[in-house]
Amino acid sequence: MALDFAAGCVGGAAGVLVGHPFDTVKVRLQVQNADKPLYRGTYHCFQSIVRQESALGLYKGLGSPMMGLTFINAIVFGVQGNAMRKLGRDTPLNQFLAGASAGTIQCVICCPMELAKTRMQMQGTGEKKSKRKLYKNSLDCLLRIYNKEGIRGINRGMVTTLLRETPGFGVYFLAYDVLTRQLGCEPEDPYLIPKLLFAGGMSGIASWISTYPVDVIKSRLQADGVGGVQRYGGIADCVRQSVRKEGWRVFTRGLTSTLLRAFPVNATTFATVTLFLLYMRKGDDECVLTGPEPQAAPMQPLQTQAQATSI
Repeated sequence: MALDFAAGCVGGAAGVLVGHPFDTVKVRLQVQNADKPLYRGTYHCFQSIVRQESALGLYKGLGSPMMGLTFINAIVFGVQGNAMRKLGRDTPLNQFLAGASAGTIQCVICCPMELAKTRMQMQGTGEKKSKRKLYKNSLDCLLRIYNKEGIRGINRGMVTTLLRETPGFGVYFLAYDVLTRQLGCEPEDPYLIPKLLFAGGMSGIASWISTYPVDVIKSRLQADGVGGVQRYGGIADCVRQSVRKEGWRVFTRGLTSTLLRAFPVNATTFATVTLFLLYMRKGDDECVLTGPEPQAAPMQPLQTQAQATSI
């Protein structure tokens, strides 16, 4: 159990490093001003950030998901495993319910973490060297928000985070369960690792597509107030203003970057977890990748970084 948790943390960290540049592009596209857009699309945004802010600009806000990673993994693994044991049978519906419960509870860490990440990613937009940094790092960002707005401030976007994470994690676990069953993922399979990578990547994509419109609203609410200008009065007002100014296509803003990120993040995560477990359990009689109840269940996802940090 402890080894699986450690493997999940290592794999999750690798996933964050690979996926964070895509996440920065996604956030910039989601929250840019529709009247004066800085970026024409995913590639132009990526190119502009590197040219104007250097390659390090793509990694702004990295500290926040890295800090929250251990706690999110602990919550997700613990809640999902306990939920499956309580539900008893390993069925697709139970996988969805267990994943949804894990997604709900980990929002306590995920929401403040993503708030800091979003604020850091928006800081110094278009500047190679920010003339005036409002936040030194992710922790300083959260402390400043807390001092100014209190608990409510650091939980800005909590409702939209819940609306995204609850069904998102449910879809992730459900899709992964269905795919691993269909692909016939068995410990002795010589193609086990490619199958797990494919299942994890596709599950991440399915999860994002199912909840992406909510993520757009969440990002806009969490970025609101940067620069001292408050534009939205709440979720409904944000939806209303966004649709009025940009049409329904606003809910797909940054989707290309997100889907480009989803597959490699999960592929990297699962490959890292697999190699870690193979190395740590070398010489053991126990199967490297079996879940807690291998006789009754297919392969269980070792890491759900597709959403959290972002699923």
